[in-house]
Amino acid sequence: MAIASDSRLKRTKFKLNALLDITIAINENVSTEELIRKFEKLLVDDLNIGKVMMIKLGKQWNCLLNSGFSNELFNKLSIKNDLLTFNEISYITSEPDRFPEPVDIVIPVTDKDNPISYVLIGDIEEEGHMVSPVIKHVRYIQTLSNIITVAIENKRLFKETIKQEALKREMELASRMQAMLIPTKERLPSNENIHMFAFYHPHFEVGGDYYDVLDLNENEIGFCIADVSGKGISAAILMSNFQANLQALFTEEISLEKLVTKLNKRVLDSANGEKFITLFIARYNYNTRELKYINAGHNPPLLYHMKSKVLVPLKNGTVGMGMLDDLPFVNEQSLILDEPSKLFCYTDGLVEVLDESGVEFGTGKLEVELNNNEKIEKNINTIIAKQKILEDNASIFDDISIIGADFPGIKK
Repeated sequence: MAIASDSRLKRTKFKLNALLDITIAINENVSTEELIRKFEKLLVDDLNIGKVMMIKLGKQWNCLLNSGFSNELFNKLSIKNDLLTFNEISYITSEPDRFPEPVDIVIPVTDKDNPISYVLIGDIEEEGHMVSPVIKHVRYIQTLSNIITVAIENKRLFKETIKQEALKREMELASRMQAMLIPTKERLPSNENIHMFAFYHPHFEVGGDYYDVLDLNENEIGFCIADVSGKGISAAILMSNFQANLQALFTEEISLEKLVTKLNKRVLDSANGEKFITLFIARYNYNTRELKYINAGHNPPLLYHMKSKVLVPLKNGTVGMGMLDDLPFVNEQSLILDEPSKLFCYTDGLVEVLDESGVEFGTGKLEVELNNNEKIEKNINTIIAKQKILEDNASIFDDISIIGADFPGIKK
């Protein structure tokens, strides 16, 4: 009786010491490989388990430990058919052909009833009446498996958190850098010949929308609004490249037709046909009041003549940049703005915003908001407020950019 009691005491001390060793290792933040090594030693060397495999779910199921089983077993297993059916400790002696190789015990580890790892045990030694000592310790093995699994999962989540934080900082920096490419209110022209106002709201930290205004000479400006197909980082990179090309190419001497032809070639070289850019580009002469433009597949800007109360969509031009190797046609248009007028340019994210009834804002409502003699700045602010763009509107699915201009017409 004393011998049995002494044996139980030794087993209890062994378990406590092993648990303490594992706990200390976790607290010292040892590597996943070191935790697995300790786990393997405990099962194989101390408990005499012939075969052990630990399979854990991360981004996918991976084999973290294989001692004694063949190297092919993990690849032969069907996680769905072979393992996901187990939600408690299971003895497989009644189903010798359940797995591609003999497995005696399956120990699942779950988190909120969802399996996150499995420990497979095989080739356990037996003693007296064909009862394995491992079976006596299976709950203890389950406890250790839980502790090891949770520790490894916490390590993985911590690393992912660090990566996410680093990515977040990188995205914040990219957002600030991209915002530097967009003209601020102070950089927009505001004089007796023209007054411009703009709004920029990327859906994510970075976006594929862009607008710009360039002084071509003392009497002429060039301006544009553009939108890359798709969203996110790739769209932002392409747009940054496009902005650099446009600023380098858009000079006083170049015609709009030649400019969009060159830009089309640059977009093709950058995007390799995987993305394209819609573009509205124009130049305005203060002295002649001539507005020249090309619309390259972009949402038609709306030009409203205040005196005659006529609203004109500016839709002529060509196809989007990067859609075709060679532009099939390029139609430059010209208008003389003799009467007071205002121009409203926007990207498609604006008209795709849904109202409370699930209906898109649409161009019709834009036309209603512009059909008055108010300044373009007030019109833009009204549209922004009505669509709740700055109120974390959940129905916004894309970047939103707007640039507008007031033209005074003939001076009296």
